Amino acid sequence: MKNDITTRRDIEQLVNTFYDKVQRDAIIGPIFIHVAKVNWDHHLPIMYSFWAGILLEERTYVGNPMMIHEALNKKSPLLQYHFDSWVRLFYETVDELFAGRNAEYAKEQGSQIAQLMHHKMRESEQ
Repeated sequence: MKNDITTRRDIEQLVNTFYDKVQRDAIIGPIFIHVAKVNWDHHLPIMYSFWAGILLEERTYVGNPMMIHEALNKKSPLLQYHFDSWVRLFYETVDELFAGRNAEYAKEQGSQIAQLMHHKMRESEQ
């Protein structure tokens, strides 16, 4: 039986596993690697704090993800299928590793964040 997401260590496992998949993904991997040129040593701890804030109510995240993604969208348009791929990988990773209320909440939040970002990207282009 799988455990729920209840600790910072669980968050780190989720984030690390997810971004390993992202880097190998044919659809969004190139955006992270070649367009955003993500420094993973810098990015992963930020994502730990981001998700720990959502799932564990930690208050360690500092940042503006919308601003970062809007800048990225100007370099290379982020389209619906990019967000769909992100959500698919995120759901797959959560379901592979965890089960429970926080796991389901993580998927809901991931989907909502992706939808909001895509909507905001389209608004900023008008």
